[in-house]
Amino acid sequence: MPVGADLILHEEPDPEVSRNSGAALGRVIERTARRWNSPLAIPLMDLRLEKIDLLARIGISARDAEKHHFTTPIDESELTALCSELPAPFCTGSTARDEALTYIASIPDLFPIGMAIGPFSLATRLMADPIAATAQAGKGIGPDDSADVAVLSQCLRAAESAVLRSLRSQIAHGARAIMICEPAACTAFLSPRQLRTGSDIFERFVMQPHLRLKAALDAARCDLIFHDCGELIDPMVEAFAHRLHPVILSLGSSRKLWLDARLVPPDVVLYGNLPTKSFYSDSAMPVEEVVRRTVELLANMKACAHPHILGSECDVLNVPNARTTILNKIDAMMSCAPAA
Repeated sequence: MPVGADLILHEEPDPEVSRNSGAALGRVIERTARRWNSPLAIPLMDLRLEKIDLLARIGISARDAEKHHFTTPIDESELTALCSELPAPFCTGSTARDEALTYIASIPDLFPIGMAIGPFSLATRLMADPIAATAQAGKGIGPDDSADVAVLSQCLRAAESAVLRSLRSQIAHGARAIMICEPAACTAFLSPRQLRTGSDIFERFVMQPHLRLKAALDAARCDLIFHDCGELIDPMVEAFAHRLHPVILSLGSSRKLWLDARLVPPDVVLYGNLPTKSFYSDSAMPVEEVVRRTVELLANMKACAHPHILGSECDVLNVPNARTTILNKIDAMMSCAPAA
């Protein structure tokens, strides 16, 4: 199965209306599961919602949220508001997501899955230059010595609070598992060289927040699906697999899942990881190459005997002028069989 709700959403007469209507969105997610014959009802991978909900707490509109970045340390009163556990209205998209979960939870043969951005990825979206701040922190520079590192630390604290509020709301609306997407936890933001020389930035900025979120999910008896399509090094994959111990680990096409199987406990299902980000282009990814890679992946996963769900490396977004091309490649992926 692909993560393909966006493709099905764009079959609607007005996709934006359906995106923001709980009942309509629920039907889209149901049709997505039926289209690819999967009991897992995976929603839209809309990673904007937690940022919109977070910034609304300090009076920033949904229209302005995407471009808003913190460039200087956050005032303590603002930080308190951002991290508060007091209830506040969610945006239209988050409300529709929750209502869609309630709809899916009422269908006996479908498994309702929620969706959230990871804390580190959200923190990077709250800053204008998160890479520079992360690099400074990786050198051992603390928030008292760098305004950039101070902002990063504050944004990460606020981001974790926002994600936790999102998880709790989705669980209350029927989610039995939640896919947390952490694409920024990768070598583009976290220097492998700094990690090899003993930096604790991966531990502090990625693992510790996720371990706290995992504890909250466990307490609510809700499963974790962990998704990271960024460029990773082996210790990152091992940490996600063993320490977070998700039920499903979803990785990008830069990883060879049959090699990663040695890094992953046998009860963690590997998901993916066909290069669906390139499916829009016949020159970058012709259908013959989709078939070749699918057969290779299936054969190697069968050989290593690790549980695996064939799927996309990330969500498959609708591209208007390439929709038929994308769907044809999804169909090719779905119809392949392992090599004899």
